[in-house]
Amino acid sequence: MPNNQTKQLTHGAMMMALFAILMAITYYIPVIYIVGALLAPLPIAWYSAKYKLSSSIFIMVIAVVISFFLGGLIIIPFALIFAAMGVAIGDSLRRKKSKIFLLISTGLTLLITFALIYVISLILLGFDLIRDSLQLARDSYTEMVTMTEDMTGQVVVTQEKLDEMFKMIDTSLPAAITLLVFMLAFIVISVNLPLLKRLKVEVPKFNEFKHMRLPKALLWYYLIVLTITLFIQPEMGTMLYVITLNFSFVLWVLLTLQGVSLIFFVIDEAKLPSFLKVVAAIFSIPFYSIILLVGVIDLGFDLRKFILGKTKT
Repeated sequence: MPNNQTKQLTHGAMMMALFAILMAITYYIPVIYIVGALLAPLPIAWYSAKYKLSSSIFIMVIAVVISFFLGGLIIIPFALIFAAMGVAIGDSLRRKKSKIFLLISTGLTLLITFALIYVISLILLGFDLIRDSLQLARDSYTEMVTMTEDMTGQVVVTQEKLDEMFKMIDTSLPAAITLLVFMLAFIVISVNLPLLKRLKVEVPKFNEFKHMRLPKALLWYYLIVLTITLFIQPEMGTMLYVITLNFSFVLWVLLTLQGVSLIFFVIDEAKLPSFLKVVAAIFSIPFYSIILLVGVIDLGFDLRKFILGKTKT
């Protein structure tokens, strides 16, 4: 028993030191800060995959405190986010949870941690990162529009349209932040799981993107939102409008991804050049309405079975 405790303490100390080094790389070395940020959750995840949750949280707190001594107050939010993600990933692996649970728990942990940091900075420092960033973007865009109008002598966009555009951006922020958070969680998981596997941690395997299948229930959500948008037409600024807009944004992204995954599937089944996947991904942005429709049809009728039937015959 004492040997196990010594081993656990030694492992914890090593992981805290490694986490602090990765945070220092992220903070002090601009050239490779992205690498440091993506790998920062790894030490805490490795520890959390082997030991109980209470021990993992203790190691996380100490690791964040050590990071504070390396970079000061400004590094604490980032250290807290990466350490919390590490605990979420590692604890999910320790409990042998599915890949979907792993993604959801990591995304929710990241979202909750970000929300806590946002509230604390707002209360204690009076700093509203989201609103200040939006105002900065608005000022920059307004300045660019003014310069363009001065050069061309034509009105590029009216003040009314500008106000409406930024009001819509402001309204859809919850959905945008949620999607970005889960995308970040997916990227971090995709980078760290292969490394954890090399460290002898049992990890679930994610299916290839071309085999992505969203729950069919999303079709009902899409139809409900579409019905509200077309027939009820909620007034801008109302609660129903905010909810509908945010749900629309999330469903738009998910169903577009479903459509792109089907295109990837078709490219592989037809044995076409792989670079066409890059082309398809790029063109899915300007032609998102078509790709979204493809995603809806694929989700409703499972076009992959039809395509497989055709290729076999």
